[in-house]
Amino acid sequence: MIQRYTSGQPIATDAAVRELPAETIESFPFAHRRDGGRFVFSFPLEKDEIVYGLGETVRGINKRGWLYRSFCSDDPYHSEEKHALYGAHNFLLHGGCGIFIDFPAEIRWDIGYTRADEAVITLDGEDFDIYLISGATPRDIVREFRALIGPSYIPPFWAFGFQQSRWSYHNAEAVRNVIRGYDEAGIPLDAVYLDIDYMDHFKSFTVNEDAFPDFAQFAAGVRAQGIHLVPIIDAGVKKEEGYRVYEEGRDKGYFCRNEDGSDFEGGVWPGAVGFPDFLRPEVREWFGEQYRFLTDMGIDGFWNDMNEPAIFYSAKGLEKALEKAAGLRGQNVDLKQFFTLKDAFGNLSNSPEDYASIYHEIDGRPVNHLRVHNLCGASMTRAAGEFFEREFGKEKIMLFSRASIIGAHRYGGIWFGDNHSWWQHILLCLKMLPSANMCGFLYCGADLGGFNGDATPDLLLRFLALGVFTPLMRNHSALGTRNQECFRFENTGDFRDVIEVRYRLIPWLYKTFRRAAEEGDMMFRPRSFDYPDDPVARECETQLMLGEECMIAPVYEQNVSGRTVYLPEEMVFVKLSGSRITAKEVLPKGLHYVRVALNEVPLFIKKGKSVPLCRPALRTALLDTEMTELIP
Repeated sequence: MIQRYTSGQPIATDAAVRELPAETIESFPFAHRRDGGRFVFSFPLEKDEIVYGLGETVRGINKRGWLYRSFCSDDPYHSEEKHALYGAHNFLLHGGCGIFIDFPAEIRWDIGYTRADEAVITLDGEDFDIYLISGATPRDIVREFRALIGPSYIPPFWAFGFQQSRWSYHNAEAVRNVIRGYDEAGIPLDAVYLDIDYMDHFKSFTVNEDAFPDFAQFAAGVRAQGIHLVPIIDAGVKKEEGYRVYEEGRDKGYFCRNEDGSDFEGGVWPGAVGFPDFLRPEVREWFGEQYRFLTDMGIDGFWNDMNEPAIFYSAKGLEKALEKAAGLRGQNVDLKQFFTLKDAFGNLSNSPEDYASIYHEIDGRPVNHLRVHNLCGASMTRAAGEFFEREFGKEKIMLFSRASIIGAHRYGGIWFGDNHSWWQHILLCLKMLPSANMCGFLYCGADLGGFNGDATPDLLLRFLALGVFTPLMRNHSALGTRNQECFRFENTGDFRDVIEVRYRLIPWLYKTFRRAAEEGDMMFRPRSFDYPDDPVARECETQLMLGEECMIAPVYEQNVSGRTVYLPEEMVFVKLSGSRITAKEVLPKGLHYVRVALNEVPLFIKKGKSVPLCRPALRTALLDTEMTELIP
């Protein structure tokens, strides 16, 4: 059952697809109050109660004990002390009740941080819808919620293949070398990504013709090899005379504005940009049509980036910082002046002052950006997704985004952003999976091996062994870091063994994904969902249930030969490596130390269940999905 309560005049987010009758906020059953333009409500937390939800966040599956912030944030350091990442996923599940707050501005979630026995949720505004969702089990509550917000995006079949990315493959020959390297090593591959350097001076919907001459022919040649090119699209449109996309956006009045009605000017990769006002339907239609430039050349996969929106600087902010620096020229700069100067430049990016100066247009009225911040990236994804469905039909184009809000799950997937080559980020990815699934984001995954930093071969192999199961399986790394394509390391056979396991599982993974999408269910679940009365299973956050058949438990520490697992019931422990099953053992309920080599993928199959395997192939298009064997 779902109850809806309304306060004030909410801004339409289109997150919910079912129109429910609304009660006034005064009848809301939790403690609540207005506080100087904000709305605060709270509820008690029982001693051993688990709190789930909030999608893409730091820390654990159980959200207790920390402060979280729903404010889509461009932050590449995903450490435990952070409060916000790229998504704003306002769904919480506790004590037999789900809470969804349909509100596009900032929310702060104090989940037992200030007081261990209380959750306090503060909204930066008084205009919102809040839904209370009840059900017999946590999984039932999630299903009710997912029915409220609509079906999840389903990508094309090839999007479950292994994908290779880097910032950047600077020219066509670099891309060919990557494909050649994988093929010569016999490692399966389905996609290669083009980061910002494929563009003409970082302008979205352009191609650098010097680096990628005759791009359409190049893309066709790559496709003939069974490889999909996946270019990045950034939210900012370079301010440049003669650049068609900018001139059209400016002339039609499609960019976000300053309070005086002039176009807001921010700085990102290409320098000064305008930000399309994606909240307007006509702007979304216009921006979506821009993807035709690349789809006409055979491109059928995209990743949207920098759409929180990320702002390196604003024209006004940069001018203030430069003036401050100029005022200190020739002076003996003391400690206070130095840190004032450092802050002037260090605080330029993603400045709250800049965000507060931006205005959107909704129904012909100006609306300050801070009231709708979390809708921006989601609306960019919607613009692309609506164009793709309108032009090609469903399930034809792969699309995922960095920034997101609940509702965007209907148009594309997400990746978990600029993580690091840290062992702890294997676990962070694992813990995000069920939380993202609760909020409708099924097509998701992390940058395997880590985006920032230098990956070691053992870290990459262990990360890949988890990525074998994530719908999006992408290896991605940053400029200036070690090249981490799998074929570049010694013992390439180990990487082939792990990635071939993925290809053997793709038909089953795709079927499991589709079932979760079509039934409004989760692909990945906390073990407490399945074993609520088992105290060890309830608290374990390093293992997940996958589908109806099995449990996954990746190795996540360096220099170890395996890990300890807890089985809440008898299971068959299977180790997969390439075309081989290297071990198959029935293990009873309880604690076990299992050894897992670097080239093996562990899987635990429930009693009476089985998982089908097909033969591996170099491309998803070459898989013979009928040739299967069942394990155990």
